[in-house]
Amino acid sequence: MLSSSLLACLLLCLLGGAAAAAVPAVIVFGDSSVDAGNNNQISTVLRSNFRPYGRDFYGGKPTGRFSNGRIPPDFISEAFGLRPFVPAYLDPQYNISDFASGVCFASAGTGYDNATSNVLNVIPLWKEVEYYKEYQNKLKAYAGETKANSIINEALYLVSLGTNDFLENYYTIPNTRSRYTVDKYQDFLIGLVEEFIASIYGLGARKISLTGLPPMGCLPLERSTNYVNGNGNACMEGYNLVSLHFNEKLNGLVEKVNGKMSGIRVVFSNPYGIFMQMIKKPSQFGFEVASVACCATGMFEMGYMCDQLNPFTCTDANKYVFWDSFHPTQKASQIVATYLLKHSLSEFL
Repeated sequence: MLSSSLLACLLLCLLGGAAAAAVPAVIVFGDSSVDAGNNNQISTVLRSNFRPYGRDFYGGKPTGRFSNGRIPPDFISEAFGLRPFVPAYLDPQYNISDFASGVCFASAGTGYDNATSNVLNVIPLWKEVEYYKEYQNKLKAYAGETKANSIINEALYLVSLGTNDFLENYYTIPNTRSRYTVDKYQDFLIGLVEEFIASIYGLGARKISLTGLPPMGCLPLERSTNYVNGNGNACMEGYNLVSLHFNEKLNGLVEKVNGKMSGIRVVFSNPYGIFMQMIKKPSQFGFEVASVACCATGMFEMGYMCDQLNPFTCTDANKYVFWDSFHPTQKASQIVATYLLKHSLSEFL
């Protein structure tokens, strides 16, 4: 693994170099792909604030990130010349002086659809926006209105969610499937994405990265389900097609929004291809295992099922693409972040 300082140096050199922070702050909305620990402070079973989660984070500390270490927003923040991690808004050890240069409102298990957040009693997206409004008021009191407005307008907004809308909601709750075909449900979600972008645009957001879906059918949990159902340990291609189609619609929405909202710049950050490359050809990235995860048996476990006492957890997460059955390792997150920095986020540097 590259050291944090070397990673930042390489990224900045690769992308043209920068002497100071390219943006004043990184502000994050989303689900467990970007949650830095907000779920620690709410009443939900979907938490990861215990070992072995965080064992490769600074000080070996479990933070509530669903990873053995850092997650993509942390690497992106560092590459932009900011702190090497983005703190969770609800984490009591941080305050507005910390959040002025970066803050995470994300909640593991949430989605664009409010019904998705109800499944595991997590923070719905509308509530993340309410926390953002509260943050703005605190920021204005801390930095003054002029400086605060500058931070709000010039910050980079990372938005990453959608997987749970399909895997926790559409394919799990019969009522959702009875109301929508999968294509119509995607259209419903795209409408919600557009409403969300409009809401944060109205609050001052101008530089937005909208993250697409990974190959959902290749997550270890879905491959294990495929195996148990007698279909072998292959990816569930139907789910992957849903990811691809939804990403196409997200990309179309990005073009639409950029054409109609004055002063906005939204980029589509697509992780599908780089994830699939790591899964199909792990050795090219220095991995040994892509079909199962590091934690526990690597087939079904995440959250409380992935605990310190499980004897099956791997000793070296750097050999694995996935940390638990749903989430990538720190090394895989670093690779994804580097790819997105080069291919979609470079214009903000």
